[in-house]
Amino acid sequence: MILRHRGLALVLMLAAALAACSEEKAASGPGGPGGGAPPQVGFVTLKPEPVPLTVEVAGRTAAFAVADIRPRVDGIVRRRVFTEGAEVKAGDLLYEIDPRSYQAAYDAAEAALEKANGALPSAQAKVDRYNQLVGANSVTAQNLDDAKAALAQAKADVAAAEASVEAARINLDFTKVTAPIAGRIGTSAVTEGALVTANQTTALATIRQIDPIYVDLSDSTANLLRFRSMRQSGLLQVDGPPSIKLILEDGSTYPETGTLETMDAAVSQTTDTFTIRSVFKNPDSHLLPGMYARAVITVGTAKDGFLVPQRAVDRNAKGAATAKFLTADNKIETRILDTIQAVGTNWLVLAGIKDGDRLVVDGLQRIRDGEAVNPVAVTIDAAGIARTAEADATAAAQPAAPEATK
Repeated sequence: MILRHRGLALVLMLAAALAACSEEKAASGPGGPGGGAPPQVGFVTLKPEPVPLTVEVAGRTAAFAVADIRPRVDGIVRRRVFTEGAEVKAGDLLYEIDPRSYQAAYDAAEAALEKANGALPSAQAKVDRYNQLVGANSVTAQNLDDAKAALAQAKADVAAAEASVEAARINLDFTKVTAPIAGRIGTSAVTEGALVTANQTTALATIRQIDPIYVDLSDSTANLLRFRSMRQSGLLQVDGPPSIKLILEDGSTYPETGTLETMDAAVSQTTDTFTIRSVFKNPDSHLLPGMYARAVITVGTAKDGFLVPQRAVDRNAKGAATAKFLTADNKIETRILDTIQAVGTNWLVLAGIKDGDRLVVDGLQRIRDGEAVNPVAVTIDAAGIARTAEADATAAAQPAAPEATK
């Protein structure tokens, strides 16, 4: 009886072993992980295309022109004419300083001028008369010389009186404080009745011209050297001056396009950056001086650039960008790429890729270098998702979702 049970157990063990062998063979057959059919990967074929080359930098807005309004004469502010925060034009009256003392000084200078002019004809007539009498020996040469000196003195008195009149007129005009430039005027530092002094340190008000407006940007010297090298090598094509778009603090894009005004001739030794001054139209005063903004500067066009999907790019232990490509016999090879900048969901690459190269973008986790694979062409949508041709066709064939009834 015991032998019968032992025989039955042996038969069951042999049956289990045969079943395990059968399963292993099935797994090793076509389509199994142990061999047979190679893994399937999705790829895209890369083609060169012109790609705008941009750089994003930070900066702040600055007024196109600034004028601090200060009095040129002493006196009491009689009235303030402008509205705070309003737009003013060059020459507009802003303040009026009490002009009475300056008007009196001007009138006195005018009277002195009239007095000097009154003495001039008499001195001139005396010289003319003495010139005639000298020939008849009626007056001496000394008398003639004295008359000529008196005439010269009278003319000098007239000139001095005219200068005094002009100085008095200038001071009288300075009692009317006008706008030197057009722009938006800020708040007033004084009110009617305040005593002001000539050329005081405190400005009465400040005018800022903000249309157009400056945007001062900072960029690194590394970018400057890189773009200069790319231009010299022919990788970067520059057809005109750079165009600049602003991204404001709330993430919105400013509608006007700016132009490059100038570049600083020196580099900051602490930050290794230099300043780029750009100019933007600002008709609606949307930009105010001191605002923070980021600018996207289009420096040129990469003539033969390749857009490599970011989902296909990895980093090796040294931090270099790598991607997997298909060889002619459908095997995997890894290349190191020199990524220039991000363009949407892609990386811009200018070297290390040639027209027609097949880049693996899907199934990357299941493959290794030198392995034979089954490649399938795919497309990358705007969200960076790989889709096969069959999936695209299925999506296109699906009817549109009905609109919700109101």
